[in-house]
Amino acid sequence: MKNNKIYYSVGALLYCPANNESIVRSICNEKFGKNFSLALCLEDTINDDFVEQAEYIMINSLKKIYENSKDTTIFIPKIFIRVREVNQISRIMTSLGDSQKLVTGFIVPKFTPEIADDYIDAVLAEGKKYERKIYMMPILESGDMIDLRTRTELLYSIKDKLSRAEDIVLNIRVGGNDLCKHFGFRRHNNESIHDIKPVSNIFSDIITVFGLDYVVSGPVWEYFNGNGWDTGLESEIKGDILCGFIGKTVIHPNQIDVVNKAYRVKKKDIEDANSILHWSKGSISMVAGSQNNERMNEYKTHIVWAEKTKMLADVFGIK
Repeated sequence: MKNNKIYYSVGALLYCPANNESIVRSICNEKFGKNFSLALCLEDTINDDFVEQAEYIMINSLKKIYENSKDTTIFIPKIFIRVREVNQISRIMTSLGDSQKLVTGFIVPKFTPEIADDYIDAVLAEGKKYERKIYMMPILESGDMIDLRTRTELLYSIKDKLSRAEDIVLNIRVGGNDLCKHFGFRRHNNESIHDIKPVSNIFSDIITVFGLDYVVSGPVWEYFNGNGWDTGLESEIKGDILCGFIGKTVIHPNQIDVVNKAYRVKKKDIEDANSILHWSKGSISMVAGSQNNERMNEYKTHIVWAEKTKMLADVFGIK
């Protein structure tokens, strides 16, 4: 389990097409609040014929945000760039000039063993060049994971590739809609992706392979308006949390507050977590009733849960 809250702090990751020029005004006016991260997407949200134009617009947007941040005290979220090919990483960072300081890292879509080394090398090289940690977030969304005969081998192959760069892998992300498309699935706003067994089984395997060593973020929820969109999102996040996901990709500002509230830690959980974390190592007993005397706390069994709960409380707060 990660022992630094930076890995838990991505939270609600707001996706935005890289060519959306209004993002400058939104960030500088703190339109989305102060508790989210931002992904500027050059991949699926951009027409193949307009990638170069989108890069140009995004670079200018980041430069404007950077200049504004020097003159005023504005909240700058963690900013990630979702690229579509590896050479964009170096090209974009060079083009950004001083505003590269705004870039927390890069998101790599359709991450597979075949492209892993090139992307890892590229991100590590930029970190060395600028003498700071630049993070990466691979997205596991390839249809290759559907094949039960090779899924385990594929996932462990990806994990082996990432091992040399583990400290800069901020999150593992999953592409729920990309996996659903292969089956022709689409959930309604009163249905959870965790009930779609062919997809949720893939999620379970991803958590099993990566969840001990990485923070794995929950899939996108595509509803942001209309009756029941928010209660549907809340319900799915309950499933996310129970299955081991932390944080969620969001595609509309309306979703940010719902995600942040859902990940706040229950008061009784942080109380029990603190009791476990401050357990007297000299105690004759390593088991005791909880603060409200309704469940059993066992140091050796619950210490990892307690450490994770403390991280989440520090990032998202307490209910």
